[in-house]
Amino acid sequence: MKRILIIEDDQAILRGLKDNLEFESYEILTAVDGKEGYELARNEGPDLILLDLMLPRMNGYEICQQLRSEGRTTPILILTARGEEVERIRGLDLGADDYVTKPFSVPELLARVRAVLRRTEGSGPLAKVNQLQFDDVIVDFNRFEARNGDQELKLSRKEFGVLRLLAEREGEVVTRDELLDQVWGYDQYPTTRTVDNHIASLRAKLERNPSEPRRLLTVHGVGYKLVTDSET
Repeated sequence: MKRILIIEDDQAILRGLKDNLEFESYEILTAVDGKEGYELARNEGPDLILLDLMLPRMNGYEICQQLRSEGRTTPILILTARGEEVERIRGLDLGADDYVTKPFSVPELLARVRAVLRRTEGSGPLAKVNQLQFDDVIVDFNRFEARNGDQELKLSRKEFGVLRLLAEREGEVVTRDELLDQVWGYDQYPTTRTVDNHIASLRAKLERNPSEPRRLLTVHGVGYKLVTDSET
């Protein structure tokens, strides 16, 4: 039985999440403040963490950053309020795997949970390309490490996933739906804007001039492709 840790200070949301996930046969741990949640994450070994960002005693960003700095790879699904795009991106950059926007539907939440758990079981399709190199960029997908020259890059797990799929299909157009299906792990996703946000973040970290990308190219109305052999 998969164990899910919910760290959420809103009692109504916490109770609703707990009830619905227990109905789906998950074992649930709960915490109403960040410090308690962080200790449970370290000591109880959950399979997934549902993490609110605005928490007393220790916020969600601190929890995410601290767990990742300790080398803990427990998947984290952050809970954010509608319109908090900057907060979502910050959470993903700190190592979160996905996010759900409040208010969310139960079917959406359950789909996200199943997708993240499937993805971390190691049965996903992204297993061919182990390393990517272009310009001054070196990406090691097995180690989840990336550098741009002398600078160490902090890529989220989803950013590694997007980049890996594009690398496996180098020079080919990969549609947004394919990226959502293969990186996030299921077909139906609320918005393809999620992919666009991740591409924008990758360009900022990998491209010499993110406003005029030469490597991560947009194919308008279709998707994206990776080109590593063009002149710069």
